[in-house]
Amino acid sequence: MASEKKTDKERSVEDRLKSLYHLQTLLSEIDRIKFLRGELPNEVKDLEDEIVRYQTRIQKYTDEIEDLKAFANSKKGEIEERLAKIAKYEDQLHNVRNNREYSFLEKEKEFESLEIELCEKNIREAEAKMERKQAEIEKAKADLADQEHSLAEKKKELEEIVSETKQEEENLRAQAQEVEKEVDDYTLKAFKRIRSNARNGLGIVTVERSACGGCFNRIPPQRQLEIKMHKKVIVCEYCGRILIDGSLVGIEEVPVEQPKAKRATRRKAAAAE
Repeated sequence: MASEKKTDKERSVEDRLKSLYHLQTLLSEIDRIKFLRGELPNEVKDLEDEIVRYQTRIQKYTDEIEDLKAFANSKKGEIEERLAKIAKYEDQLHNVRNNREYSFLEKEKEFESLEIELCEKNIREAEAKMERKQAEIEKAKADLADQEHSLAEKKKELEEIVSETKQEEENLRAQAQEVEKEVDDYTLKAFKRIRSNARNGLGIVTVERSACGGCFNRIPPQRQLEIKMHKKVIVCEYCGRILIDGSLVGIEEVPVEQPKAKRATRRKAAAAE
């Protein structure tokens, strides 16, 4: 009958909804594959970052040890210079003419000796710091080796999972790209935006037991009727997901069972009559 014949606009909405639902099933399957990989990609990235941190730390300690070595060597050179001055003052002591000169040279010798003691103290402190830095390097190298071993295992595990699912994922992505061509740009962008904001990645859902299949909030009867008419794209007023009549995609709606209390009340009312 002519009255039962759908208009081009109605068919267009139905086609868009069917294509979106088909696209959703493909993308959900891709999400499932990603879920199989779990947190492995993130774990691999974290291990790689951790390895870089250990390498940077080791290089930093190595540079600090080199600086400490240079400082210690400079102090050793300073000690040699001051020992030479003390030797010179001792030679001059043999030729002093009065007590004043003798006292001056002795004070200079004492000053140089104190400076030598300070240099030796600086050298000991620098060597102690070098030992601590070297211990830190050895510890960091051991930790680095552990992290590199863990990274190799994680990468191998990830490569195995990827190799098993790579072809399947590529096929699904190719199918999804073809389905996207069947949807207008405006609707497709809206779907992708909704899907990106949805925690479970569902951008379009069927009406299940008079409720949204995404957030499970009840849909008013008038809204349900509009969804069944397939005349426009309707979204859930609670979660924003696109709603589709399950009959369009071959899903039969399960009838809602009435609460037992109500059925018992109705039986009593019928008996009373």
